[in-house]
Amino acid sequence: MRFALLVLVVVLISFGLTDGFARREILTPQQKEVLAKIQRVQIEVVALTEHGAADAAPLHDVVGRRLQEIEYTIVPSPSEPHDALLRVKCEQNKVWEGTMASGGDADLPDSPSRVWKGPACQFRYLVQGKQSDWRKEVRTEFVDARQAAESAKAGDPAAYAMAKLKERLEDYDFPIRLAAEWGHEDRLLKTFDASGTSKPRKLLIIALLGEMFSAKAAPRLTTALKDPDVDIAKASAVALGNIGQRESIPALIELLKSHNRELRIAAAKGLGQVGAFHGDNSIIPPLLDALNTDDLELKTEVVWALGKLPDRRAYEPLRQLQASLLNVRTSDRSSQEAKLWDAVSYSLKQLDAFDQLN
Repeated sequence: MRFALLVLVVVLISFGLTDGFARREILTPQQKEVLAKIQRVQIEVVALTEHGAADAAPLHDVVGRRLQEIEYTIVPSPSEPHDALLRVKCEQNKVWEGTMASGGDADLPDSPSRVWKGPACQFRYLVQGKQSDWRKEVRTEFVDARQAAESAKAGDPAAYAMAKLKERLEDYDFPIRLAAEWGHEDRLLKTFDASGTSKPRKLLIIALLGEMFSAKAAPRLTTALKDPDVDIAKASAVALGNIGQRESIPALIELLKSHNRELRIAAAKGLGQVGAFHGDNSIIPPLLDALNTDDLELKTEVVWALGKLPDRRAYEPLRQLQASLLNVRTSDRSSQEAKLWDAVSYSLKQLDAFDQLN
């Protein structure tokens, strides 16, 4: 029992649960069911400049078209039945809206910034008349629209700011983020497999499926471990680790034996998480085999993985590795040797704790 508790604590720390995940977990079954059924979306877009309200139609068109890309139905009139209301507020000079949460999702690059005062578009949604605390924000590369317009010889700063925000709405993949927020795994998987889906969108979908702990996506991501695009395969290995399906362990072990170092690093990371989640010690021998490498980055990831599931078979190899590092410790904490030292120290502490509990 004590060992199971230790493993659970290690896994929770390793997963680094986001506010988004926590928010979904506190929803009632009824609320989750409502979100899962969202199909018809009404859009409300406002554009505010130094001159006052501006024409929001171009921005509205972009938001609607992009939601239709992943087959949401856009409801043109507020009087028509709809499942969710998506509000997008675009401002030339963003207005402070008061205290916001910090940590987790609130500290992501696309979360509303406390300090940003330049052009920005902010996304929020309502379901059954209730506003969610989910918020995302996209910003231009410049803070001062007047200065930027002058440098670009673009004329009216307000029009220039709105044009640049329109470009950002074309680039920012809010439809995929909304689908993940609403728990639409099937829609994400369908988009992933659709012809013409870009690589950046595929990578985002994989990452979000991992954050959603989507068991439904595990078989598809297991197949993606063999994708000819190394980045897709790597992302899938990490996502499978987050999802934590025991059935993915054999495929991750096989990937760990790959000749591609990047795939091996990702496989070690995934194995550490899924193996620890289930207390599956079958991951230990292949990890110990992978420890015999001169690749310090791979060795570091393997050591972290060994620390997530304390097993006495790893004790002596880790002690020997620590002894070999005594002369290479450095004050440069960004060096790979220092990172390896930190990983070894952590994993040995986990083994010591395991011994004390048992």
